Amino acid sequence: MSRPLCERHIRCSPAAAVFKPAGIPAAGLPETVLGLDELEALSLADYDGLYQEAAAMRMGVSRQTFGRILESAHRKIAAALIEGRVLRIEGGAVVRGQDNAQGVPTMKIAIPARDGNVDGHFGHCAYFSVFTVEDGRITAEDKVESPETCGCKSGIAGELARSGVTKLIAGNIGEGAVHVLGSYGIEVLRGASGPVREVAESYLAGRTFETGANCSAEHEGCQHRA
Repeated sequence: MSRPLCERHIRCSPAAAVFKPAGIPAAGLPETVLGLDELEALSLADYDGLYQEAAAMRMGVSRQTFGRILESAHRKIAAALIEGRVLRIEGGAVVRGQDNAQGVPTMKIAIPARDGNVDGHFGHCAYFSVFTVEDGRITAEDKVESPETCGCKSGIAGELARSGVTKLIAGNIGEGAVHVLGSYGIEVLRGASGPVREVAESYLAGRTFETGANCSAEHEGCQHRA
């Protein structure tokens, strides 16, 4: 008896559900069906450029399962292109969105901190304040201790991603750290200062922060120039 498939979490919706060779009627052409979970894997790994570990976490599957889904998607697209097949996108054991048990949209925001305030530099922070947001409101605040050097080579990006963080609001941060965090599916916003909870609440209230890097010098723990 085969094991039942676990549901894969998806956000990507295809712009079109059917693709076929130009100038050839679809009737009579062989057809390949690409599952919505396979499209999601392509979107996360090939379009968004996430590491497979981060992409697997987004879909709620193991790293090995994600690799199999992605490999299957690549093979199907290759077959459709090489053999002139119709490519249809549909189906799969999937659920949409990232909600809590009550169906309320959730998000986690991390802020590099020291003594309750935004640390001026990502690579020197004492810890990360992680805020759980449900339906636009902060419902929990946790602390993730930083490594001795919490820069982009320390593994902190993976640890934050595994805890569910998808946004990081910082003061200054180097391009190397921005790239690594982005590869784990964490959007970086910079230019913040002040008490961390006030920063998180102001972001949720609509305040905009700049995206990208703003670290123009080399620092211990973050040796990348902006």
